[in-house]
Amino acid sequence: MEYRFLGNTGIKVSRLCFGGLTVGPLQANLNPEVGGEVIAEAFRRGVNFIDTAELYGTYPHIKRALSIYKGGPIIVATKSYAYDEETAKKSVDLALSAMDLNQIDIFLLHEQESEHTLRGHAGALKYYLKMKEQGIIRAVGISTHTVKAVKAVANMAEIDIIHPIVNKAGLGIQDGSVEDMLSALEIAKMNGKGIYGMKPLGGGNLIHSADECFQFVLNLPTLDSIAVGMQSREEVMANIMVFNGEEVPLSVQNKISTRIRKLHIDFWCEKCGKCADHCQHGALKLEEDHIQVNRDQCVLCGYCSSYCPNFCIKIV
Repeated sequence: MEYRFLGNTGIKVSRLCFGGLTVGPLQANLNPEVGGEVIAEAFRRGVNFIDTAELYGTYPHIKRALSIYKGGPIIVATKSYAYDEETAKKSVDLALSAMDLNQIDIFLLHEQESEHTLRGHAGALKYYLKMKEQGIIRAVGISTHTVKAVKAVANMAEIDIIHPIVNKAGLGIQDGSVEDMLSALEIAKMNGKGIYGMKPLGGGNLIHSADECFQFVLNLPTLDSIAVGMQSREEVMANIMVFNGEEVPLSVQNKISTRIRKLHIDFWCEKCGKCADHCQHGALKLEEDHIQVNRDQCVLCGYCSSYCPNFCIKIV
């Protein structure tokens, strides 16, 4: 496994970061015992970096993984929607207690959109910076789906880390193309920001071209690490092999390819109906103020996700 420093932070991480969303209740809904074993398998194979969030509900899974893994230090990044000192303190205290940690390596303002949302979360950022001074947090940053937010923090001395959405198709980037995002990230990189990407497979919607997707992000000099969601030991093995430039055995490929997948609509869906309007297979309908998925007609093409303004649609 290759390791790189996250910008100027001095934090050294594996190129593959375990994306903690997928094992939890919002997607695979593995219990902490099973999900913890999957995470620990990644740790045993050289992954030393995991990304999660208060929203994901995976702190118990990570606590379990850390308790059974007996190797070197693991870098933990988390994030919350805290907006002032009070909510930020609750988020930090919860992360520390729920994962049984004395220190959080990276704490991010979750899903920042622009300089305006940054101002709205100034109280939380101030608290995180105070915790950084006290050694409770090692690095502070943002996660984002927008180019505007990357541009807003590229020159902010207070921000150490940026966690942006990056994939070859630009799926999930809310205000521009993947080229726009990469241009903004280049400026941030030159200013010493640590950058680790998210959603290289577009929330599973690009899984049919997974090899191309991974090679795209691995060849980007702006990305120190890439967070990938994993739900099984086989996915852990396959992704680590891909990141190490090794051929994935056919037996592992077969176990992954035969896994039953489904279209997942996240709870923050605003029911705009754009996905249903553009589904050529008639698999999506807006009924009774929510999106209905016809599993018999859905071919898991993932095209609908490109019409979702809030990146609510994923293949899991």
